[in-house]
Amino acid sequence: MRCPFCKNDETKVIDSRNSQDYSIRRRRECLDCSRRFTTYERIEESPIKVIKKDGTRVPFDRNRIRAGIEKACYKRPISNEQIDQVVADVEATLYEDGLRELPSRQIGEMVFSALRDLDKVAFVRFASVYREFKDVNDFVDELQPILEDRDRS
Repeated sequence: MRCPFCKNDETKVIDSRNSQDYSIRRRRECLDCSRRFTTYERIEESPIKVIKKDGTRVPFDRNRIRAGIEKACYKRPISNEQIDQVVADVEATLYEDGLRELPSRQIGEMVFSALRDLDKVAFVRFASVYREFKDVNDFVDELQPILEDRDRS
């Protein structure tokens, strides 16, 4: 593994851990500059194709999910680890289902559901883009179940 700091090819693994998203986290140390960094190994599976609204098919990209979640969570008290966990959960569900193609709407619903449990503000932000809200009434319709749950508590 090449050191991201000095570009030396000689590193040693200090610690390895399995994670829930079917990856291995390795803590490494460069033998030249002695700096430490983390790498992740992931099983390479046959690629999942995402069917977009216009019917085109694109390869699944976990970074697109992460970017959308990061935008929704902007200036919210949500850690990168929590975002990573949501992305990992969505990705794991996709691979466990065994489907090779699925509509983008299905992925959006998974993220939508995860954000509802994680942070209500991030959930509404994501919903406004994902559900393509046109006016305030759309927001009210989406928030109504949340407000009813809060009133029952």
